[in-house]
Amino acid sequence: MSEDKSVVVETSLGALAGGREQEVLVFRGIPYGAPTDGEHRFKPPSPAAAWTGVREANKFGAVCPQTGSLAGTNRLADEKTIGPLPDLPLTEDCLSLNVWTPASDRAKRPVLFWLHGRGFAQGSGSEGWYSGAKLAESGDVVVVTINHRLNVFGYLHLADIAGEEFAGSGVAGMLDAVLALEWVRDNIAGFGGDPDNVTIFGESGGGAKVSTLLGMPKAQGLFHRAVIQSGPGLQGQDPGRASEYALKLLGHFNLGAKDVRQLQNVPSAELVAGMTATTGRDLGSAMALRPVVDGLYLPAHPFDPVAAPPSVQVPVMIGTNKDESALFAAGDPKRRKLSEEDLLKRLERMLGDRRDEVLAVYRRERPDATPWDLYIGIRSEGTRLRSIQLAERKAAAGGAPVFMYLFTFESNAMGGLFKAAHALEIPFVFNNPDIAPFTGSGDERYQLAQSMSSAWVNFARNGDPNGPGLPQWPAYDADKRATMLFNVPCAVENDPRRAEREVWKDQPVLGI
Repeated sequence: MSEDKSVVVETSLGALAGGREQEVLVFRGIPYGAPTDGEHRFKPPSPAAAWTGVREANKFGAVCPQTGSLAGTNRLADEKTIGPLPDLPLTEDCLSLNVWTPASDRAKRPVLFWLHGRGFAQGSGSEGWYSGAKLAESGDVVVVTINHRLNVFGYLHLADIAGEEFAGSGVAGMLDAVLALEWVRDNIAGFGGDPDNVTIFGESGGGAKVSTLLGMPKAQGLFHRAVIQSGPGLQGQDPGRASEYALKLLGHFNLGAKDVRQLQNVPSAELVAGMTATTGRDLGSAMALRPVVDGLYLPAHPFDPVAAPPSVQVPVMIGTNKDESALFAAGDPKRRKLSEEDLLKRLERMLGDRRDEVLAVYRRERPDATPWDLYIGIRSEGTRLRSIQLAERKAAAGGAPVFMYLFTFESNAMGGLFKAAHALEIPFVFNNPDIAPFTGSGDERYQLAQSMSSAWVNFARNGDPNGPGLPQWPAYDADKRATMLFNVPCAVENDPRRAEREVWKDQPVLGI
């Protein structure tokens, strides 16, 4: 590799000068879309303007206005868990992406296109644990991460109350992702990537974004494989419910359905404050701000009751972590010292008169589990059960295969507090277990990172995760239910934790 301090790549919009991160080239803050404020707020994105000369691509771009860690709330706690967070402006001029590549040599490497988590409300593709440097180097692939519109800016459904001018407002954040994929199609060859071999992957909210893209005809052909990590998105938002929330937000600003253009002029910070005031702790209201089944850009639910047609010919890999809810319960004052009485009270609130039946199965299957272990295990099942539903529907559709995994590796961080928690697999997928403190310590982490990152790279390269160093991993079907258990060592098991799966047949699926 050249020792020059920067490398220049020509794109359809102009020349970019990138730098180096570890052993690969990195281009940060590449604009793919124009600003989305003012009259462009709540509307489908437009491509970024071209530029003359060479544009420096050495700094991450701004992130969408939001609440939470990237806005300064609880930032330290997150950094102690998942590692460094960017300190970046919060503005509506946020449509940028980042590229990590071994070389800008037109070698047609597989492209892995990451969609970040934190639901549809928060987050950024420039968070430290999403660095693509190690994955690009070890896997000889190109890694792309993006920023896009979130929360009220990306998913406020106005089309049914304000007309055709605001068509797409309820999926604007996903249309941003489609525009970024179009940028990849048009430009990634100059960065050493193959535009005809693009894998979209994401975790939690990012997994739900992957699920949504699988149901969007406008995205069809822009990617060729998909990985859904702890984020099965079976359904989009109902347009009626989304319109109800939009009217509620308008009312907060003393506006009506005819005043939507005035909402475009509200300062972004005030709009975020209004969103917070109208959602608060009401999960139902907060979840109103997610991709809307608008009949246009998202014609139907992605995987309910069946797999949407655009997904049928796309190979999919999907999975969850054994103890998803351990991350969210880490601050519970009774963590690891929950009493039997506490457990029964909590499960009664969760399960009602089915409490004893469900609990009996988990006690039998996990004879050494403490009340805290049982609570975490039962509370975590929603994500796994929905992932199984998605895999079943994908397999039933025929076409390309689906592969199922279960991440069972338990971190020893903080005395094992996080177990096999939600998001714990991310540093292993990126082949960078040292980036996030909650992965713990021990050399076995590097073996697991090699196994997982290799499986993701194999899948991106071939549409099949199998390769050297892994046990044979069959495609999933509703008969055998072959599942890769990611641990040290890895193993394949048919229908793992079957009894626990079956006890939920007549119970509404829990969330995490």
